[in-house]
Amino acid sequence: MRLGYNEATCMENSSLEQDLILCEKYGYDDIELRIDMLEAYLQTHTVEDLQAFFSASHVKPFSINAIDYINFTSPAQWEEVRRQALFSCRVARRIGCRYLIVCPSKADTYFTKTEQEVFNDTVSVLCRLSDLAGPYGVSIAFEPVGDRRWCCNSLRFATEIVNAVDRDNVGLTVDCINFYMHDKCADMASIRNIPRGKLFIYHINDCEDRPFGVLDHCHRIMPGKGCIPVAEITEAVQSAGYDGPACLELFRPAYWAMEADAVFRLGACCTRPFLRQARAPQKQKPNY
Repeated sequence: MRLGYNEATCMENSSLEQDLILCEKYGYDDIELRIDMLEAYLQTHTVEDLQAFFSASHVKPFSINAIDYINFTSPAQWEEVRRQALFSCRVARRIGCRYLIVCPSKADTYFTKTEQEVFNDTVSVLCRLSDLAGPYGVSIAFEPVGDRRWCCNSLRFATEIVNAVDRDNVGLTVDCINFYMHDKCADMASIRNIPRGKLFIYHINDCEDRPFGVLDHCHRIMPGKGCIPVAEITEAVQSAGYDGPACLELFRPAYWAMEADAVFRLGACCTRPFLRQARAPQKQKPNY
């Protein structure tokens, strides 16, 4: 499994330009570009600058993320979703980036829509995004968010939605903390049972041991430093046929207060042990 980096990890103390340099320095293989950081970069650079970097570097663009709050949108909100999607897909096609991550909508407390309403709306929206991204050669990676404030918070439900969409360019993102926040990883089989070819992206992270209702994304921490069974999740992701990068994604203010160089170095050191746990090929049994 390759080493990937998601720009959320240093979104408050770095820039896309610096992230690219630090990915090269510390041996990251893939980068997930944030839409807001990409837009900031293009204020002083061009897409051709990005093309030139990726052509000369071992670092490659893996995804653009994320479009949040795709469910139950007003006409104005949908236009913003559509704008971000078109912007992302146009850039992605030019730099050779395969995926665009999208996330469900969030309520202040708990979503009051029924599961059927959420199912119908999400299927409809993912189909529309699939139609939009298809001509650009981009696939949509839907990421359930484990907290109950989000309308799709379980991998099981997200898989049912993606199966109903039934498009080649619509699949799933598995994120360690989002998987943990739903039920403390009680349903590990829901990862292993993802249909082959439908697990597009894997986000690796850990979290502090805090109770549900208190635990939030600011409590993400380096892999192996918290309470999530990261090794077991990584094995399950591999069992589902995933062969892409494990992308480090953290939203921790304490890391944003550090020098970005130190966060990149620490992230590579903490993540690499999980990349090396790839299952050895099984020996073929003799025919006797």
